[in-house]
Amino acid sequence: MPQLISPTTDLHGAWLDAHEEWGPGPHEDGFGLESEDEVRSPAGFAAWVARLDSESDQISYWWIVENGRVLGGIALRHKDTDYVRWAGHIGFGVIPSARRRGLASWALRLVLDEARAHGISRVLIVCATDNTASAKTIERAGGVFETIRDTEHGPVRRYWAQTTH
Repeated sequence: MPQLISPTTDLHGAWLDAHEEWGPGPHEDGFGLESEDEVRSPAGFAAWVARLDSESDQISYWWIVENGRVLGGIALRHKDTDYVRWAGHIGFGVIPSARRRGLASWALRLVLDEARAHGISRVLIVCATDNTASAKTIERAGGVFETIRDTEHGPVRRYWAQTTH
């Protein structure tokens, strides 16, 4: 059974395995990885995990973990900021070898409940226009398509999802 857990230094090796599968760069959606983060060394990884924890009043991060493997990540941004208006309240990603198992849909449903617990009644979720798998995941979770918007990283599909039942 997969679990959503807070980032931890205990899974340094498993996280590096996931990072390697994604390929170089800080592009793993839902992990909060920045280009200046040094995650290979234990000290650098610990500093990164500590930074994520220090941001918990603004953003919550979880890793999708199963049998000691990090399979993906998901983040909930709590405040309505310029970044949220561009990237959305929720960002998520699953490593290529773990896709098509419903992990992103499962995690997204749980994080929509977390958003409600934070007092957020509706969330913006975006994905690249060519990412049909993410679009379907968002739609399955109740996301309602708003528009396509051009951004500095290319065009994105914008969806709104209610967190209240």
